[in-house]
Amino acid sequence: MAPDLLAGRRVGLLGGSFNPAHGGHLHISRLALKCLDLDEVWWLVSPQNPLKATSGMAPFAERLQQAAEVAAADRRIRVTDIEAGLGSTYTADTLEALRRRFPRTRFVWLMGGDNLAQFPHWRRWQDIFRTIPIAVFARPGTSSKALAGATARRFAGARVPARAARRLAAMSPPAWAFFHTRLDPRSATQIRAARWSRKPQERTPEVALETTAIAALTPRRRQRLAAPELLRRVIDVLDDGKAEEIVTIDLAGKTTIADYMVVASGRSARQVVALTDRLEQELPGPVAIEGKAQGDWVLIDAGDVIVHLFRPEIRAYYNLEKMWGSGLPEAEPAALLQ
Repeated sequence: MAPDLLAGRRVGLLGGSFNPAHGGHLHISRLALKCLDLDEVWWLVSPQNPLKATSGMAPFAERLQQAAEVAAADRRIRVTDIEAGLGSTYTADTLEALRRRFPRTRFVWLMGGDNLAQFPHWRRWQDIFRTIPIAVFARPGTSSKALAGATARRFAGARVPARAARRLAAMSPPAWAFFHTRLDPRSATQIRAARWSRKPQERTPEVALETTAIAALTPRRRQRLAAPELLRRVIDVLDDGKAEEIVTIDLAGKTTIADYMVVASGRSARQVVALTDRLEQELPGPVAIEGKAQGDWVLIDAGDVIVHLFRPEIRAYYNLEKMWGSGLPEAEPAALLQ
C-alpha cells in the first residue's frame, strides 16, 4: 500500500481477531462505506487481541485467509496483516504507526457498540479518541449501555449527529458518531459455539455454520408487512398498551436504516418491558430487541420501522426527536398514517 496512492482517500479501519470473520463484519463495513462516504475499509486482522484469551484462537494465517474469503464479497474491503508487520498489539500503537506511514490518508476507526461499552479497558483509550475520528455502530443488547457508559460521557461534547457523519473522516479528533443501524445478530462467538456444539462428523463448511448459527437466533415468523402497514401495526399496539407521547419520525432522506422511527414512553420500566413483549408478539417478520433487561431504553428493530421505548426521564436525556431533526409538534403519527 503506497502512501502516495492513498493520499486524500477516506479509509475505515475495522480491527479485531476475526476469529472467524463473518457476515456481521461485512454488514458493518458496508454500512460504514455508505454512511461515512468512505473509499474503502481495511480489516486489520490482529495476531492476538490483548483482551481475548489465546485458547480457542485459530492460527493467525488461517484467520487471515478466512477473512480474505469473506471480504471477497466486496472489492472495497481490504484484508491486511499490517499489525503483524508493525509488531503492534494495541490499537493506540497501530493507529500512531498508520498515521506516520500514511500521513495524507483520512482514517476513521470503526467499531460496534459492544466495544464502545468496554472501551475504557483498552490501553490509552482516551488517546485513541484524540488520534482518529470514530464511528460506532449499534450491536444487539449494547446501545443503551454504550451511550450511558464512561466513554460516551467523557467525550459527549465531541459526538457528531449521525446525519452529519458523512464528513467524519475530514473532522479533527476527537469526533465520533453513533449509528442506530439495523441490528445484526451475527458474532464470531456464536459461530464458534455453533461449530463446536456439533459432532465432528456433522460439522459443515464455514458458510453453512454461519447460516445455522443465525437461523438459530432468528425465530421464523410471518412475511413482512409493507412499511406503512407495519407502522400502523406498531402504533396500534402502542396505543392499546397505553404508551405515552407516541411520536413517529419519517426517516426518508435522513437515513437508509429504515422508513420510520417511532419513539414512545412507558410510565415505568415494567410498562416499557410489557410494551416490548406486546410488540414482539404482534409484529410480523424477524424482530431484533436490545435493552429489554433494564427496561430504561428498549430498541426494537422491526425492519422498515425502528421503535424506541423509554422511561420518561431517559427519553428526555437522549432526546432522539431532536437528534433526528423532528420536533414533537411536527411528528404526530396521525399525519403519517392518513
